[in-house]
Amino acid sequence: MNKVPEVLFVCIHNAGRSVAASVLLEHYAQGRVRVSSAGSNPGKDVNPNVARILKEMNLDPSKEFPKPLTDSAQKQADIVITMGCGDACTFYPGKRYIDWELEDPSDKPLDVVREIVSEIERRVVGLLDEIDTGA
Repeated sequence: MNKVPEVLFVCIHNAGRSVAASVLLEHYAQGRVRVSSAGSNPGKDVNPNVARILKEMNLDPSKEFPKPLTDSAQKQADIVITMGCGDACTFYPGKRYIDWELEDPSDKPLDVVREIVSEIERRVVGLLDEIDTGA
């Protein structure tokens, strides 16, 4: 890819998993990747435990808010990472689709959400390594 690759994270509410992934990839990529997120059924607010954990990591989730999944967002993305949104994503030729099976942090205690965010961070770092090496 000669252009800056674009990654779209999609979960159901765009309030927890996809927000964490988006903020983390934005942080680690340092502009090498365009990042967006959306939800198949967007919630009203970012999950407060996810926001708290990101803030503890000195990351700023304040610009994030639940957004609806659109065809336009999917068409723009080079890589679409789904996290439990089922069949809500339309598949477009030429896109790379990856499904990350991750527990939904909604209504989970802080320690469980911390584990989920930690796993997302691990996967984001791995994804960035793949993107950087052209894998």
